[in-house]
Amino acid sequence: MTPKLVLVVIDGLKPAMVERAMNAGSAPALAAIRERGTYVDECCAAFPSVTPVCAATIATGQLQDEHQIPSMNWYSRAEQRYVEYGSSFSASRKVGLNRQLVDTIFNMNAVHLSPDVTTIFEALDDAGVRTAGTTYLMFRGRHPHEVSRDFALTRVASQLFKRSVMGPRELFYADIFASRKTGCWSRMGLPGLRDQHSGCVGAYLVEHDLFDFLLLSLPDNDAHSHKYGPHAQIDSIARADAELWRVMEAAGGHEAFLDEHAVIVVADHSHSPVERVIDFKRPYADWKLILPSGPRSRQGEIALCPAQRSAMIYSMVETRSSALPVLVATAREIEGVDLVMWWEGGELGTRAHIGGERGELSFWPGDDLADARGRRWTVEGELDTLRARAQDDMLVSEHYPDALARVWAALSCPTSGDVLLSAEPNYEFADWGGRAHVRGGSHGSLHRVDSLGALLFCGVDAPPERADGAWSIADIAPMVLGHLDAR
Repeated sequence: MTPKLVLVVIDGLKPAMVERAMNAGSAPALAAIRERGTYVDECCAAFPSVTPVCAATIATGQLQDEHQIPSMNWYSRAEQRYVEYGSSFSASRKVGLNRQLVDTIFNMNAVHLSPDVTTIFEALDDAGVRTAGTTYLMFRGRHPHEVSRDFALTRVASQLFKRSVMGPRELFYADIFASRKTGCWSRMGLPGLRDQHSGCVGAYLVEHDLFDFLLLSLPDNDAHSHKYGPHAQIDSIARADAELWRVMEAAGGHEAFLDEHAVIVVADHSHSPVERVIDFKRPYADWKLILPSGPRSRQGEIALCPAQRSAMIYSMVETRSSALPVLVATAREIEGVDLVMWWEGGELGTRAHIGGERGELSFWPGDDLADARGRRWTVEGELDTLRARAQDDMLVSEHYPDALARVWAALSCPTSGDVLLSAEPNYEFADWGGRAHVRGGSHGSLHRVDSLGALLFCGVDAPPERADGAWSIADIAPMVLGHLDAR
């Protein structure tokens, strides 16, 4: 009999911090999984390494050239408006709280996530597997769910959100969706209470044998790291671990739980300390900027989309190719911007460019050099742009893991901007509400400090091709589907 599978996503789980927590005895559940299975300290995120992009990659096994979720904040050319998934409360107010909630809760899954990709919930639902999920950005499945009316706030929400969503068989999203009464309450998904809600729901599902696959989301580590910095994660990792331990105890203890359940624990991305804010708007003061609200919310020459330690620029000028060199040159001069990425001549699918203070290179799928995951590229220009080198027919870059494939996917995404920016370590772009995480932590860049998260698993097989060690969050969905015979 195939063991049930629990996929645990701990948002922003930094390898150095989880190692310290396990070794100090603060994370006994994670340590038990490591003892029975495999620990990976370099599992590569998507780029931009922000939660919506990475959540979509974990849920589909695809990068954004396929799933089409481009960033935390982006500009919809089709609707002529900004899309904001909740960078901060201030940013949400700028675009409109109702609009932000509708985009995050409904449109992200039903509209923005490409209909041409299949989520793990959809694939498992199609295979007759009993699916379940706690609060996670990507939940698209085959089962309809109405807004819950169990709490006063959700009864108000049911008047605002008069639509159902498609999710796994058992869906628990904050208090907004609850496929059954569990006695668990998240206070509408407040940071600091989300892990507790997931642990409560997860324990209930185990006790009542309600799933074969559970996506257990533990997101509070990310909020804690944003506020206090990545080196303060040990406390939040311990709290996340306590909720996973709570789920294990519902099966009679961690040994009994691991006898009956395969487990994958994965970070969607890592975290970098933040010390300085990038001045993103002033360098483009001579351009007519599209604003997120007000009379200039639909007309302008450019849209600027900051997303933590990444950003995008959309050109609305009729001759986009003529505007591109100026936008790129300006971006390369901004203090705190590490790398700038764009298509040659602004044309999708020809060759991609990356520029920075160490030089410039261009690349496209070809035969010259292989990356760590076996894809081959033709590369021209300065390899030092990525602090890379050619070694035995391979492109090696410790500072920017899997850089070419991640940049190619980001530029190829039809909803991405024309110019992509990645911040230097310790720098961040303030969001549209003016918020940044100075003296805290953040993520989003192409650099390894944001991009390499932790991965632990037991009771489930690793893909044979990962014997080379070049792990990516795109490997998670195939592992889940292979384990449950749903590929």
